[in-house]
Amino acid sequence: MAKDVSDTRQHILSAALKRFADAGYAATSVQHIVDDAKVSKPALYYHFADKAGLFQALVHEAHDERYRLLQEAAGKYTGIRDQLEAALTALFAYFRENRELMRISFATMFAAPGEVPKDAACAEKCERNFEFVHSLIKRAQKSGELDKHFDSQEIAFGFYGLVNFYLVGHLVCAGCEPNQLTAKRIVELFLAGAGPKPAGGKN
Repeated sequence: MAKDVSDTRQHILSAALKRFADAGYAATSVQHIVDDAKVSKPALYYHFADKAGLFQALVHEAHDERYRLLQEAAGKYTGIRDQLEAALTALFAYFRENRELMRISFATMFAAPGEVPKDAACAEKCERNFEFVHSLIKRAQKSGELDKHFDSQEIAFGFYGLVNFYLVGHLVCAGCEPNQLTAKRIVELFLAGAGPKPAGGKN
């Protein structure tokens, strides 16, 4: 029975995601979603208070899953280079498998009032995910892997901003899918910089 309830919830979420991605939040009704999911309105309201709650559930779960993946991937390594590369590789894999959800998640940050429900941007969870990356940077500075002349938050913002730019760029480029090589190149660029290297140094 519990599995059936869980399956119904996931089925409703999947139908809602497709409808929100295709038509937008404001233009989507509960009736649209139940028709697409082929369930009754009581079934939807058993799991979600309303349309806003359904949209928020999608975005919140996206933030939570990305946080879990970042922790799991980075936790397998100790050096900052390997931690960042593993975290990005996991994040990009999630991106490839959940492209529509990522598009909605990013859109909530720039939506005009009324385009998405209140609090859908999940400010606290965005900050939590950022602070996890920040914690990796602080530990790397403490261990001497990163330059202490820069503030740890400045470094974290620089890396986080670079990654998010890649993600947004790939969202608007239908054939672009970041992968492990993309992650490796981003980390290399971030840590080594684009300036000329001494003769015989690593390029």
